[in-house]
Amino acid sequence: MPKAYADTPSEWTDAIRQRRKALLQRLSMGAACALVFSPLIGWNFGAMWVTGYFVVQLIDLWLFEPVNSGRVDQIRGPRLYAAALSLFLNALYFGSLSIPLWLMGGAMGGVCAAMLLTSATIYGVINAPRSRVVLALTITPHFLYLGATPFFMSAFGASTAYTTAAAVAVMVFATYCLSTWVRMNAARTAEGQARIEADLKRSEAERIMESRSAFLAAVGHDLRTPISAILTGAAELERGATDAAGRSQAQLITDAGVMMKALLDDLLDHAKLDAGHMTVEASDFNLRALLSQTARFWRGPARTKGLKLRVEGAANIPTMVRGDPMRLRQVLNNLLSNAMKFTETGSVTLKLSAWTDELSRHALLIEIKDTGPGMAPDQVTRLFTPFDQIAEGIGSRYGGTGLGLAISRQLAELMGGRLTARSTQGEGSSFTLALNLVESRTSTPPPTALDQAGRDAVACVLNRRPDPVRPVPAVPAGTEADRVIADTAAPADDTDGEDRPLRVLVVDDHDINRRAIQLILQPLGCDIATAADGMAALRICEASCFDLIFMDVRMPELDGRETTRRLRAGQGPNAAVPVIAVTADTSADDIAACMAAGMTYFVPKPITPALLLGAISHTLSGSGAADDEAIAAA
Repeated sequence: MPKAYADTPSEWTDAIRQRRKALLQRLSMGAACALVFSPLIGWNFGAMWVTGYFVVQLIDLWLFEPVNSGRVDQIRGPRLYAAALSLFLNALYFGSLSIPLWLMGGAMGGVCAAMLLTSATIYGVINAPRSRVVLALTITPHFLYLGATPFFMSAFGASTAYTTAAAVAVMVFATYCLSTWVRMNAARTAEGQARIEADLKRSEAERIMESRSAFLAAVGHDLRTPISAILTGAAELERGATDAAGRSQAQLITDAGVMMKALLDDLLDHAKLDAGHMTVEASDFNLRALLSQTARFWRGPARTKGLKLRVEGAANIPTMVRGDPMRLRQVLNNLLSNAMKFTETGSVTLKLSAWTDELSRHALLIEIKDTGPGMAPDQVTRLFTPFDQIAEGIGSRYGGTGLGLAISRQLAELMGGRLTARSTQGEGSSFTLALNLVESRTSTPPPTALDQAGRDAVACVLNRRPDPVRPVPAVPAGTEADRVIADTAAPADDTDGEDRPLRVLVVDDHDINRRAIQLILQPLGCDIATAADGMAALRICEASCFDLIFMDVRMPELDGRETTRRLRAGQGPNAAVPVIAVTADTSADDIAACMAAGMTYFVPKPITPALLLGAISHTLSGSGAADDEAIAAA
């Protein structure tokens, strides 16, 4: 017996714990049998029998408590023999009720006894999964009582033919019970194996998804490097162009770079959504300002195309709300871009409405309606399918991947909202975004970013010469731009008291990125040093003082975050110098990791002159003013 238990501890445990789950069933069945059969066997005998049965269950429960509680997986020693004996006696005691049924109830009582024993046997088969030992201990007493049936029948005058038929029936029933247990055991084993295989496949799928995400992140990072160079070089070409043809050619390069960035962003967003890695953040923001900025941004493209961009219902929109402004702006830009793309004449209308719902949230409806060609019903049904351009030739004519609307709907759902579309062929299309935004925790709008005049003033001070394009604006004392100019005009470590350029260290393992940042900063008169990896950057920082460091995040050997940690932990001259992360990873977790490493701010790739200058303004002023623009560009 001990060897059998020792060979199959998990089978023993499964069967015992299954019996524990059926304890209430056993108690109910015992009480019901005593109540039903008391008219045949007597009420006093029935009460005594059920009391004894409950005592047996309590002993059973005590003996198996270590296994049922999870403290052990296998009972050993004397308790093992006592537990095995308890299983046998439990079944033996229950089946003993069949004897008084025969003796006091006669032939009809025998019928009741047979039904009782077959039911108890089936119960034992069901509640002894995987364990032959538990099965044998719990059904053997019932087979013994059933085996006595022909003898009771003979004692009550049954003919040999009846007793023989009863004996054969008992053997058939026993065979049926054993074969049923074997089939059930095989099914349980197959189910367990299938569950293990499913878990392995799920783990493998998760590993593949993780590898895919890592691959896409690496590809996105590497692709943003040449895109940065394209956008930066095009901006410099356009700035230095002397004729309309040169500016047009530079603008063409810029447009191509922006398109490449948009396509890359769509593919990466779709991959994140598909893998379930996309998240939304909750922060306080000025909803009116966001909608106003978005409308102003698209007025230029609308005017260029000869369209009217209308905004209706803005007066009903709340000011300060709580939600994810970056994702909301992304959805609006996708919808407005789509409307502008497919509308040749007429107008695009941004219709706004808001009210307070029963939960005191701001219910917001944003409808973007165009006067484009519209769509057929079958096209509308495919509208939010990834990579589906819904009509032949759309991709070649208008460009894009067919991901924008699919991403927008998924983002809307992540924000707890809904994006729907209606369209009639020849009458235009309408997209409606429904959101619920909670009340902001603060009534104070976030600080606004420097305007273009303020940024020109910063650039002029950094350059230490008059602005060649426009005069330096008069900035009132105490304004944000004034503080920036004051800080940059008097560097803390300028011991000579003489005017000097801003000292900048650019750390990036890609030469293209280093050259792109240099190209942007050189016209500002900055003194620029470069390093190709984190270790080289730390060596340079030991020997030279800097006012600002641009640090790539993804670098071999020593990444940007660890480099910043070591820089901050050291006692060198640059331990407190602002470090701007240059990264293609712009999720909230990635940005938080940069901040935790000691970085001061971040610039998303691909890099543009406007973003770089905005980051310098933000960092040197010590304010969060440029956050919205950097996040929006990400």
